[in-house]
Amino acid sequence: VVAAERQGATAKNLNGTLQTDIFKEYIAQKEWLFTPQPHLRLIGDLMEFCAAEMPAYKPISVSGYHIREAGSTAAQELAFTLADGFGYVELGLSRGLDIETFAPQLSFFFDAHIDFFEEIAKFRAARRIWARWMRDVYGAKSERAQWLRFHTQTAGVSLTAQQPDNNIVRTAVEALAAVLGGTNSLHTNALDEVLALPSERAAAIALRTQQVLMEETGVTSVADPLGGSWYVESLTDAIEAEAEAIFARIRALGSDDTMTSGILREIDDGWFTGRIADAAFREHEAVQSGAQHIVGVNAYTDAAEPALEILRVSHDVEREQREALQVRRRARDEDAVEVALARVREAARGEGNMIAPLLEAARAEATLGEMCRL
Repeated sequence: VVAAERQGATAKNLNGTLQTDIFKEYIAQKEWLFTPQPHLRLIGDLMEFCAAEMPAYKPISVSGYHIREAGSTAAQELAFTLADGFGYVELGLSRGLDIETFAPQLSFFFDAHIDFFEEIAKFRAARRIWARWMRDVYGAKSERAQWLRFHTQTAGVSLTAQQPDNNIVRTAVEALAAVLGGTNSLHTNALDEVLALPSERAAAIALRTQQVLMEETGVTSVADPLGGSWYVESLTDAIEAEAEAIFARIRALGSDDTMTSGILREIDDGWFTGRIADAAFREHEAVQSGAQHIVGVNAYTDAAEPALEILRVSHDVEREQREALQVRRRARDEDAVEVALARVREAARGEGNMIAPLLEAARAEATLGEMCRL
């Protein structure tokens, strides 16, 4: 927001997305600063702020990608992610926000794994479940408030260090599944991401993979092209039923029959991480035993593989960044920084919305670390 202001833009005109999904951190990614309630307070503040000041902005991208990358099944990814989304809907409603206003500001982020038809069915089930729950459980009336808007990234965990050129094929298949499943936007992984940040050549191939799908195949011309297939419909129904069973368990364990309290209880109990660990272990066993084939790893292996040239980032980048940060700190008004940080501290100890004082701290050039340490 502050960067936009300095270029002459206004907050009301900004469009974009923050991830801000703290539930998935406790479930899978394991990166957080605080206990759940302070994080949820910040997310609620963001939802209020965006609804009032930045209507085109998406304050939350509810992420299943990290859940799947941690080892979950497709059905678990779907169920845990949508449950988290319902929790954020309940958070918005608890703040008195209009569901017709804030629901269109929610977006999702899914993984596209290698099981082609299962992934398509997962995306189809996600759209059906979200629309039904938004309408029947949370009372959304408009189609916009019932839409599931989602971004998809191909599966990093499916990439292999062995025979890395095979990753181009894997990514193309996964990207096609995402498109056929109805994704709104797409990220294709580079062939060398299992080893390092992408090289320029690998990034170009990943981009061209999307462009070939978009420009040459015609797959973007039809909505839900596999709808009606007995196999895809059966898979969709099965994944949807498994997800609904998980929703029922989560809500039943909550103190007030809400998804939010059930999620917090399951996080405390370690249930989510336990289910993901079990699924990851089963897949590992299948690969180790040879029951599940991965080309280049336990099938069609090569004794000798040519070395792959990977991107190597110089330590000068860190040194230059540290120097740039010091220059910014020397140039700022330290008194203004202290005043702004004091206001953030005061807001955090009270009950008001924290976004305005955080923006003031950013305008004063306070760093992210300084704001978080308060």
